Amino acid sequence: MHVVVMGAGVIGTTAAWYLLQNGHQVTVIDRQHASAQETSFANGGQISACHATPWANKGTPGQILKWLGREEAPLLIRMRFDPQLFAWGLRFLANCTDKRAQINLEKALRVATYSRDCLRALRGQLDLQYDHSERGILHICRDDGEMAAVARATQQMQELGLGRKLVSTQECYEIEPALRQSMAPIVGGSYTPDDESGDARKFTEQLTGHCRARGADFKFNTTIDRLIHDNGKITAVQTNQGQIKADAFLVCLGSYSPLLVRPLGINLPIYPCKGYSISIDTTGYDGAPHTALIDDSVKMVYSRLGEQLRVAGTAELDGYNLRMSPRRNQLIVDKALELFPNCGDRSSIAFWSGLRPVTPDSAPILGGTKYGNLFLNTGHGTLGWTMSCGSAKAIADVISNRTPDIPLTGLGIERFKRALL
Repeated sequence: MHVVVMGAGVIGTTAAWYLLQNGHQVTVIDRQHASAQETSFANGGQISACHATPWANKGTPGQILKWLGREEAPLLIRMRFDPQLFAWGLRFLANCTDKRAQINLEKALRVATYSRDCLRALRGQLDLQYDHSERGILHICRDDGEMAAVARATQQMQELGLGRKLVSTQECYEIEPALRQSMAPIVGGSYTPDDESGDARKFTEQLTGHCRARGADFKFNTTIDRLIHDNGKITAVQTNQGQIKADAFLVCLGSYSPLLVRPLGINLPIYPCKGYSISIDTTGYDGAPHTALIDDSVKMVYSRLGEQLRVAGTAELDGYNLRMSPRRNQLIVDKALELFPNCGDRSSIAFWSGLRPVTPDSAPILGGTKYGNLFLNTGHGTLGWTMSCGSAKAIADVISNRTPDIPLTGLGIERFKRALL
């Protein structure tokens, strides 16, 4: 069977790999000149099942109200007339209950932990090298309130089978000695030893090479205009290079997925959430961390990628605008240097932003559609790198009429057809 994969980020490229493994002919389409040039280019670099806590919970609405109008807020909503954001926001608020948060946590963890296992198997199979680290992820807390929240999240995840544990301040220093130089208070945290970090762009570039070696056709610099359909099936993708026909079609376009399928009568509740990152050259400096970290107080993550320290975070709801706020850029720099004052060269920091495809329940959308040969692998939010391999293997199995290794209950588009209750 010939399958067209739309999108060559980490989500689309891993899907292409597993489709090839299942014996299909694969064509990958992307508007950029190479793989992983958009959201996968300079993300936080973490394989973080421990970071699967849903955004929507009982305390979120109050926190958002406190942050309104603050340019430096971890979550910034730029007020504008935006029906897509309004509709998404209503569904988000409907998920802000303890009951829904627990259900959504289980869904996200189910995919994240499975994906972590798939990544390890794939790395071993292909000997992929992408500045990865298997030191786990340390989640630090700056005050007792944060520590209490982390303790609750840790207990919930332990009950769902995740190997996450609470650690003291001293244990934080032992896990990551560079924290001893920190100018920020650290009262403790949690540690997930099975989580990882690594460069998603390098991973995707290498996997693209392996896909090509097995016959995949990557059509770069190719813009998708629309999907052509007839009698309840997609027949072709119309691009600026002409039509591409196939037997099945897989949407892996992240934040841009809703724009492609909306003319088909498919409404995906995905909204683009802009995230920022900086990359700091650590060459010649001894104060950069080697263990991946999460600093929940400012919603930032730290990953050592070879000689680079990647620091990513903040969330900005501003449509498809990639413009970076100088104040938010400076916030990330200031917080990074507060935590690791001797981490690297301050004069050559690289700035980046990308759009993360967030759903109201913080779980991806995996499965089929009302068109019998159109499938979805999108909406992974801030956990695209974390969930990439598992989502890809599962959707490849669905397309191949195989039973996935994990149940996809609650992950299909049909969950959003229910009333907002």
